[in-house]
Amino acid sequence: MLLAIFTDIHANRQAFAACLEVARARGAERFVCLGDIVGYGADPEWSVDTVMEMVANGGLAVRGNHDNAVSTASESMNAEAQAAMDWTRGRLSAEQRRFLAELPMSVGDEDRLFVHSEASSPPRWRYVQSATDAARSMIATEAQVTFCGHIHRPALYSMSATAKMTSFTPTANMPVQLLRGRQWLAVVGSVGQPRDGDPAASFATFDTRTRELTYWRVPYDVETAAQRIRDNGLPPWLAQRLTVGR
Repeated sequence: MLLAIFTDIHANRQAFAACLEVARARGAERFVCLGDIVGYGADPEWSVDTVMEMVANGGLAVRGNHDNAVSTASESMNAEAQAAMDWTRGRLSAEQRRFLAELPMSVGDEDRLFVHSEASSPPRWRYVQSATDAARSMIATEAQVTFCGHIHRPALYSMSATAKMTSFTPTANMPVQLLRGRQWLAVVGSVGQPRDGDPAASFATFDTRTRELTYWRVPYDVETAAQRIRDNGLPPWLAQRLTVGR
């Protein structure tokens, strides 16, 4: 089965729609969302509805910190994120808010684990920014492959049977076979707000038969997404950063 894995959508309709189109064209059979459906962007209603439909059709979804913040006012955020969250709360229906609040922190699926931040303590929203961070997550789970997001930059880590770590930044459109003799952690990157200097949306596919993982970068209508943010009175920096991928 070919899985399409999305994370950190952040209410960016243009980016998410473009990624979904590419995933379907590549033959994706099941869709997975690793959280942060909302926050920052200007289309939270459409984004939540789209993920709700994915789940209704057999897909999987977990909760991100921005999803959690919709119903948890104590979630710590910077000023721009807080302003966007205050606006987002007023846009979502009771059904949409309930869907976000009831999302699990992590989901296991055969030898795979799906989580927003990392496996050692999902509610703490720790970032995987180094091999040390990745090792902490991998040691905490028996899953052979963990998929996560949260840092908005794609990365791939592995651990050998002797606990030797490797890490690298994946090349877009180039499949990597996740060998069974190692444990893996794939940081998928962000659909709606990339922060690696490339404004193109990021998602991944994973073939459960061949165990090939492919990271995809998808150009989309950044200007429309940015204008939607400006038109709705959200902090200007949230629009500006989309154009530079930061």
